[in-house]
Amino acid sequence: MPPSVAIRPSAVPLRSVALILVSMFCFAVVDALAKSVALAYPANEVTFFRMLFGLFPAVAVCLRGKPLAARLKHMDVRGQTLRSLTLLGASGLFFAGLPYMPLSEAVAIVYSETLLVIVLAPLLLKEALKPRDALAAAIGFVGVLFVVRPDGAHSSWLGPVLLIASALFGALSIIQIKRIRATDDSATTVLYFTVVGTLVMGASLFFAWRTPSFNALAVMALLGAFATAGQLLMTMAFRQADAGALAPYNYTSIVWAALFGYLAWGETIGAMSLLGIALIVGSSIAVAMRRKPEEGPLV
Repeated sequence: MPPSVAIRPSAVPLRSVALILVSMFCFAVVDALAKSVALAYPANEVTFFRMLFGLFPAVAVCLRGKPLAARLKHMDVRGQTLRSLTLLGASGLFFAGLPYMPLSEAVAIVYSETLLVIVLAPLLLKEALKPRDALAAAIGFVGVLFVVRPDGAHSSWLGPVLLIASALFGALSIIQIKRIRATDDSATTVLYFTVVGTLVMGASLFFAWRTPSFNALAVMALLGAFATAGQLLMTMAFRQADAGALAPYNYTSIVWAALFGYLAWGETIGAMSLLGIALIVGSSIAVAMRRKPEEGPLV
């Protein structure tokens, strides 16, 4: 994504706020649709169709403006490939973990990727670890423990482990974004990720496949379209406002996830999980709002 612009939270353009809110709604729809099919189909298959059906809007956006050949000519292929594979791992693991936990809790755990970046950046990017960021990360990780509840409240540890692994891969993809050359525009980045994801997950279908019904295929088509739309809307929002200023709006997807989870599966959030979600979101927002404008968004 392009570098963000230094804008005070009080001066965030309403258009950027609207774009990020719609983007978060799109991602919440993706999560709900993914859970509805992940209960019956392998995670690799769900991820494949998410990528396949996301190709069409991604190509359409890239065909506008600068020619596609010009976009690809100077692309950081190695950097983009590493970023695509890590983000693909995050997506696949998230879809795999969805059937085992309430939707809102699953989304909240994956949002801890922001906190994992704090831990990994000193190791991978040689950045200094600020004491206040380390404290925020520690508080956020306590929140993750509250959501996971290691006291046996969950019938299976598989879901939490898959979702924490998803957050780890998501953090690695965020770090990789910092390594990609600034000349690679966001539309090209989205298209390259979608192409790589389609090819890699297509190859995985030899190992796990269940022929989808027409209704399931339609759901996965919507999933891909909403996912790509969410990425593009988020990119547009960050072009006009500072990532830290928009950070509080990113977490509205958890509210939508809680609503969709309740309406579709009767899921409710217990007091312990609610406290954990609050700790994760609060610490992540605190970190994001302290980031320097030139560092760009954590997404």
